[in-house]
Amino acid sequence: MAFRFQRRITLAPGIRLNLSKRGVGVSVGPRGASVSVGPSGAHAHAGLPGTGLAYRTKLSRQGKGSSSRKADSEPGPLTRITESGHLDLDLAVDDEGHVTYQWKDGQPLSPVDQRWVRRQGEADIRERLQVLCERRNQDLQRLGELHHETPCPETRGYTPKSFPDSPPTPPERSPISGWHWLWPPAKQRIALENARLQTRFDDDYRQWEWRKAEFDAEEFARQQRETAGVFNDISTMEQTLRERLEEIEWPRETQIDFDLGSDEHTIAVDIDLPLEDEMPDREWTMPAKALKLTPKPLSDTRKRKLYRDYVHGVAFRVLGAVFARLPNVQEARVSGYSQVADTATGGMRDQYLYSIKVTREQWSRIHFDKLAQVDPVAAVEAFALRRDMTKTGIFRDVEPFVLV
Repeated sequence: MAFRFQRRITLAPGIRLNLSKRGVGVSVGPRGASVSVGPSGAHAHAGLPGTGLAYRTKLSRQGKGSSSRKADSEPGPLTRITESGHLDLDLAVDDEGHVTYQWKDGQPLSPVDQRWVRRQGEADIRERLQVLCERRNQDLQRLGELHHETPCPETRGYTPKSFPDSPPTPPERSPISGWHWLWPPAKQRIALENARLQTRFDDDYRQWEWRKAEFDAEEFARQQRETAGVFNDISTMEQTLRERLEEIEWPRETQIDFDLGSDEHTIAVDIDLPLEDEMPDREWTMPAKALKLTPKPLSDTRKRKLYRDYVHGVAFRVLGAVFARLPNVQEARVSGYSQVADTATGGMRDQYLYSIKVTREQWSRIHFDKLAQVDPVAAVEAFALRRDMTKTGIFRDVEPFVLV
């Protein structure tokens, strides 16, 4: 038979502390009529001292209902909930809108944890899915609103940026206590460690100062270029425009080449545009009950309009950068093309979708404080334009303007 261990400690008359292998419990009441509470629950005891007759019954019962409530109240993944009340996990949505879950440390959730998370964290999950849904639709919306960020032609100069890296934090030196003076080896060990930390900090701070000095020098040089150099130096004009175009966050990969005329007053720009099938083909909604996202396919008409708005918005944005950053340029010729299959050779060729020629005076007529009301497709029609586009947004080849 197995050994049992039990010990009773009297805390006060009628109150005893019970110690056993299963845990700690408390008994209240005189001998022959007491109630005990311990790891196995609450029990009532009754008996006749000296007779050996006794009765014991359990007061707390756990049926199926109580077991279910206990399971719901068990911590489970509760340890993964942050102080703000949010679940400490990542959500990923695939192309069909289905959600996968994993903890921040990269561990996938078990099926049990997934059920618990969906049940206990539904509100938090729905909030995150709503953010993901809006983010995906914002990408769709931004394709047609790229021209909203176009600068007006009077924009001049450059505001230097601050160095983004913070300086290194000074080390926390270990103090030398009184007893260290009585034990020189301990005092020497602390002094050496403090010196090592200080040396590392001095090196890190020196490197930070060098990086900051280089960054500030580059920012100052750029300010000088965009303030004065763009008026009289072609190489400076080219560098300024290239930097500005590279800073634009194009929703789709966009390659731009340009050539300044010999008299510095004209410029020709070629834009390598994405193909129509590279545009999004769906928008997203969130069901009222299911924890997922639902993709809704875009119609062919909607996709063509989206592509038409985007390719014209790119031209509009490039024209804005040219006239805002190159004050000497008086005429710009912007052409957009895409790579298509050549049925004659089987290779690829450039298909020009449009070519626009606009002067600075014409460009200045646009109300840049009301760009949300400007349609870039219609705006370029006020300039010299070569474009063969159907009402449904299908482009045919055109011959681009070139510098003479």
